[in-house]
Amino acid sequence: MQDEIKIILKQEAAAISNIPLNGGFEDAVNLIYNSVHVKGGRLIASGMGKAGQIGANIATTLSSTGTPSTFMHPSEAQHGDLGMLKQNDVLLVISNSGKTREIIELIHLSHKLHSQIPVVLITGNKDSELVDLCNAVIFTGNPPEVCTLGLTPTTSTTTMTVIGDIIVVLLMKKIKFSTADYAKRHHGGYLGLKSRIKAKRDEN
Repeated sequence: MQDEIKIILKQEAAAISNIPLNGGFEDAVNLIYNSVHVKGGRLIASGMGKAGQIGANIATTLSSTGTPSTFMHPSEAQHGDLGMLKQNDVLLVISNSGKTREIIELIHLSHKLHSQIPVVLITGNKDSELVDLCNAVIFTGNPPEVCTLGLTPTTSTTTMTVIGDIIVVLLMKKIKFSTADYAKRHHGGYLGLKSRIKAKRDEN
């Protein structure tokens, strides 16, 4: 079993190492920065299934590090939740296949509500229909799933999560997010205590 675990770890690590480094990251960060930190909007993340769970995680992490964000379920968006979208917001959508019907519909509906809203896409399919609908595209590299069936989102969701982390860190650097800023957003738990102690030390 240990040998099998090592193989899985190597495959996951290789998938992360092979995430293409292109202009998509820079375009995405600049779009998010302009919408949220210049125009006063928010990042609205969306995705179906496992991709949606990752989108929710990215949104909460961004919020905790100075970039106000929230998650909108693409199906619920068609039943009124689309109303949370404002003209200065930016959409971050995640679809490994690039063919997720609910995400394609969400983008079309969003543009009917606010025609100029920018869209950032994280996908495993750089030739999909979704690519043509988005302003910035980050490609995962489309790694094979480590799932024994080759079906269950495993390696693909690993790369999506790492891409989200990269966006978070790049934005933190761009807005010069400090320990004091972090402490203001974390009042409870170990991280809250740790950030307040570090912020106090930084002041001195």
